[in-house]
Amino acid sequence: MADASANKAFPVSWDQFHRDARALAWRLADAGPFEAMVCITRGGLVPAAIICRELGLRMIETVCVASYHDYKNQSELKVMKEIAPSIRAIGDGKGKGVLVVDDLTDTGKTARVVREMLPNAHFATVYAKPAGVPVVDTFVTEVSQDTWIYFPWDMGYSFQPPIAQGAGG
Repeated sequence: MADASANKAFPVSWDQFHRDARALAWRLADAGPFEAMVCITRGGLVPAAIICRELGLRMIETVCVASYHDYKNQSELKVMKEIAPSIRAIGDGKGKGVLVVDDLTDTGKTARVVREMLPNAHFATVYAKPAGVPVVDTFVTEVSQDTWIYFPWDMGYSFQPPIAQGAGG
């Protein structure tokens, strides 16, 4: 499991995240049609806004699953808000026709919890780590398990030392 002390850092700018979320929307355009979207909060809110705009989706729901309680280490999962019954009733009642979106699938634990709620939904994420890849249907970029992704909403502008400096060079 990755944590903030991981050896590799992957800072993502707002521009890059927007491009990557739109790239995900392009991939999802042929995977539908989708009647509704469920975004996994909080990380899934930003890509969900971009993807629902691009795909023309207006029925948007959230499921609140907390796994990073200290912004450093993934810990016990807690479902803070379930999916609305109106979303569960779509299609076959098991998620067919529902798109589930998140920013990152790390270990896959959060996605597995949501997949239990909607087993036939289409799961998409902007970034995926190897342990999370088997749980998602569509993603844009795979990063190594020991990489910590710094999302633009978690960062401010500051100096970053060269990679070689951090590797003892």
